[in-house]
Amino acid sequence: MSSPEQDPQEAIRRADEEVIDVRRGMFGVYDTPDTSGYGRLVRAVTLPGSSPRPYGGYFDEVVDVLSAALKSNGVEYTDAIEKVVVYRGELTLHVRREKLIQVAQRLRDEPPLRFELCLGVNGVHYPHETGRELHAVYPLKSITHNRRVRLEVVAPESDPHIPSLFSVYPTNDWHERETYDFFGIIFDGHPSLTRIEMPDDWHGYPQRKDYPLGGIPVEYKGAKIPPPDERRAYN
Repeated sequence: MSSPEQDPQEAIRRADEEVIDVRRGMFGVYDTPDTSGYGRLVRAVTLPGSSPRPYGGYFDEVVDVLSAALKSNGVEYTDAIEKVVVYRGELTLHVRREKLIQVAQRLRDEPPLRFELCLGVNGVHYPHETGRELHAVYPLKSITHNRRVRLEVVAPESDPHIPSLFSVYPTNDWHERETYDFFGIIFDGHPSLTRIEMPDDWHGYPQRKDYPLGGIPVEYKGAKIPPPDERRAYN
């Protein structure tokens, strides 16, 4: 975050972060009447960069065992893992989508790893990260070793396909349906990828950041919710 007089690029530049957008104002809204006093803020939208070794704690062991397990199954570690991020005490493995099933299977089945439980899948939409707009995030838990790791996979809006993890973690059935429903990520290989919250004939994906905020007809009442900037006016 920077003051209005500061060069926004200088204020946000950090070696360990990837800047994907720069927003102005409290919520990215500008050129409108501002009664909050925050309209001149400059803020960066950043993603953590790749972390150097050593990662600390059990993280190095997890990465080393996974690398050896992948290689023994004919998959090179660098072909499967884009980068490793250690941020705020948590380990995230950024996995190439075509290798997701192999990585998840090794994390589940290798005795030193034994990440038996997948806690679902969360969708994220970064509309300004060109070619990598859609992210799927999988938190994994090892009950055996009391450890956690997170997998993150990206796909472009133009090709929103990611392999389903249903065959490795069957409990992801409804989680993948919900992420498909709200973000439009297509999980290839899912046994029944249909909407789970919205009506079957609903157009669009409500949790994408380019989805309209209001003005959507409420079918069962015949009402219409106005967009936020039309709900209240300031003199």
